[in-house]
Amino acid sequence: MRTLNEHSIVSFVWGSAHCAQGRFAHKLLNDLMENYSSALRPVDDTDKSLNVTLQVTLSQIKDMDERNQVLIAYLWIRQTWHDAHLKWSKEDYDGLEVIRIPSSLVWRPDLVLYNKADDDFSGPVDTNVVLRYNGEITWDAPAITKSACVVDVSYFPFDSQQCNLTFGSWTYNGNQVDITMGMDSGDLSDFVENVEWECHGMPATKNVIMYGCCSDPYPDITYTLLLQRRSSFYIFNLLLPCFLISFLAPLGFYLPADSGEKVSLGVTVLLALTVFQMMVAESMPPSESVPLIGKYYVATMTMVTASTALTIFIMNIHFCGAEAKPVPYWAKVLIIDYMSKIFFVYEVGESCASPFGQREESESFHGQNQNQKLHPKEKAKGAPPPCCPDDDKSAAFTLTIDPSVYCGCRGSGGILGCDPKLVRNVEYIASCFREQKATCLKVAEWKKVAKVMDRIFMWIFFIMVFLMSILIIGKAP
Repeated sequence: MRTLNEHSIVSFVWGSAHCAQGRFAHKLLNDLMENYSSALRPVDDTDKSLNVTLQVTLSQIKDMDERNQVLIAYLWIRQTWHDAHLKWSKEDYDGLEVIRIPSSLVWRPDLVLYNKADDDFSGPVDTNVVLRYNGEITWDAPAITKSACVVDVSYFPFDSQQCNLTFGSWTYNGNQVDITMGMDSGDLSDFVENVEWECHGMPATKNVIMYGCCSDPYPDITYTLLLQRRSSFYIFNLLLPCFLISFLAPLGFYLPADSGEKVSLGVTVLLALTVFQMMVAESMPPSESVPLIGKYYVATMTMVTASTALTIFIMNIHFCGAEAKPVPYWAKVLIIDYMSKIFFVYEVGESCASPFGQREESESFHGQNQNQKLHPKEKAKGAPPPCCPDDDKSAAFTLTIDPSVYCGCRGSGGILGCDPKLVRNVEYIASCFREQKATCLKVAEWKKVAKVMDRIFMWIFFIMVFLMSILIIGKAP
């Protein structure tokens, strides 16, 4: 029971004290505002300047519009100054030291954001001010600012930006209102992390500028917001797809020419890169500085265009018909004999152990058939026929027949008779076989040249894609 009584007494005393302070605060406000004017600068001597201390706290970066070059930030702005007309003695008002009154009742400095980029010119929110007995006024007000920011996208998406927030008095010069910094930099202790930008600091500097319209100095405080873009989103959504698509361009050379899809593959890759470049161009401001990713897209598109043009040229070589000229000797030596071994280009049945393939074998066998015209009986007395037709492949390429085989008969004294017309027909058929073989060999050689060139350009463009990607990543700051 005693404890309950003591608690009741304490509560009564505390409530009475608050009621007393409330009465004194009301009386104090009436006394202060009796002859007070919020329209005039609150100084005893009009020749002296009024010092205003500015402190800015960055709470959040709401948006960075690169295309319109506008930074939208949420700030807490604190202004502190001394009002010579709002002072009182604590003893006269029951020790009352601080009161909070609406900011519209007192004089306020007309500090504005010089580089504001918003159509709405309204200032901070009309919150209460904290008034101390010595005349010190502290005004804390939140504000959402839209400021102009020169965006440099040369190294996008690895870029960093510097956006200025310049505060100063709009009508008072430095001889009337002097602005000082509360801290050497903006306060970032309550900063809410942004998903796209990292804030690396907010240094502050004071400037005194002499404008051409006026001879008086005008001080201002500039806060420089140091921002670094988080590039992970753009790497996975813009750079990595382009990097993978660019590797499809060299693979177009590996695609067989008879498939008919070599050119269409290059055109498809080019269209895909164009779509990605349009996505980047829509978000970037129109300026002379081309973004780093834009240069990468342009270089990749140029490479894909060159690969498509080379593919058309190589396909023209591949489909050389019988009317084409034979492959030059230097091309046979350089491309067919040497380059094919370097780039491991072999035909079916050809291996690295026999680099010249069937061409030399057929030519040597053709020479043997021209020098050896065997009689059927002599041929029968020679080596036995091969076990498999494949063992005598080259015999199918050359047809050389002794005219005596087609004579009516052969006696002991020589040839009894022979039809010259039959001999000419057989020789004509043999020459047709020889021409057909030569034509097939010529077409095969041109196809071999085209295949080797495909393989050469494939590796060249693979190296170009790799080096180009390394250069783009290496230029990132």
